[in-house]
Amino acid sequence: MRESANALLCLTVAVAALAVPAIAQPAAPTAAQQGFDKLKTLQGEWIDVDGVFGVKGAVAVAYEVTSGGNVVMETFPVNTPGAMVTVYHLDGQDLLLTHFCSSPNQPRMRSNGLDGNTLAFDFDGGTNIDPATTSHMHAATIQFVSSDEVIATWQNWRDGKPAGSGASFRIARKQ
Repeated sequence: MRESANALLCLTVAVAALAVPAIAQPAAPTAAQQGFDKLKTLQGEWIDVDGVFGVKGAVAVAYEVTSGGNVVMETFPVNTPGAMVTVYHLDGQDLLLTHFCSSPNQPRMRSNGLDGNTLAFDFDGGTNIDPATTSHMHAATIQFVSSDEVIATWQNWRDGKPAGSGASFRIARKQ
């Protein structure tokens, strides 16, 4: 009797173990998700450290997390007639940006995500752009120097090739 009770207990435990689904470990965030999460930390106003946008020490860039946390919107240079908007969002395993330029075009760029402390974006199409002839932003990098300092470099293309070495700006979080 004792042996059959033990056997029944073992069988019950084995069946219960099979019936209870394994507790799934959350998947590690992708490099794109990590990059997007890093972009979200930029929310707020940022100061032009070197005067690239005209006034050293003035607010030049603003970041806003919007659309239920699914979009980061960057505006620069703020409070100017030529202010541009760049929208960042996830697309599967990639991080995308669409840059609404003061030129009449909207380049789209794609990144595989955060690599160390840098996001690198490469041209992936757009609207009102013929890459062989149209002047347009073709690549961008965002380097997170610290939680309060960022260096961004934007590479313009003209006539199907890089135009210059890129324009960089350094910004610091408004305190």
